[in-house]
Amino acid sequence: MSRPAPVTITPVHVADLVAEGELMPVYVHVVEHPDGRVLVDTGMTELHPAVADMDPRLRPLDEQGFDLASIDAVVNTHLHFDHCGGNVLFPGVPVYVQRQELEDARRLEGYTIREWVDSPGVTYVPVDGEHEVLPGIRLLPAPGHTRGTQVVVVETGGRPVVICGDVAVWAGELDEPTTEGQLLVRSLDPEQVWLAHTHEPWRPPAR
Repeated sequence: MSRPAPVTITPVHVADLVAEGELMPVYVHVVEHPDGRVLVDTGMTELHPAVADMDPRLRPLDEQGFDLASIDAVVNTHLHFDHCGGNVLFPGVPVYVQRQELEDARRLEGYTIREWVDSPGVTYVPVDGEHEVLPGIRLLPAPGHTRGTQVVVVETGGRPVVICGDVAVWAGELDEPTTEGQLLVRSLDPEQVWLAHTHEPWRPPAR
């Protein structure tokens, strides 16, 4: 009897930004599941005057030989510019986002780059609370970085793996969690946590 194919997570480096004088990477994450391929966040595809002060250095997915057509679903952890700027690459593909996040991105001044949020062909699936994208891939609201931030919880056969976007911008925030989202991630007892702006995943302290 054959075993089911494993679920795997692959980080893809799509940009670098300069924040407080330091070079900060931007990663998106591909979840390979037996029932489909899910992309968590989409990075950036172009420069914009609104973020010129961060000196973006771009490595868009469509310039990396990435198989865009292989993506069955997209998840935006939130809609800040460096997480949704590549949504335009996936016209007609369902993009899962918390309804609160979508409303804030469309309504609040200075929140994000609005024309990137509503790029032609982007098809949002607004979510209210917890939602299962595929068996074993769940979305959970994790407010803190923004009101509508969500994390992706991936069951891989043992302890879960979490893709958390900017719930923690750097790993030390998960060592001493303070926001609702950070506390949620720690409560899941994950094996590891992928962040958008670090090269390596965060792992909980040894028990």
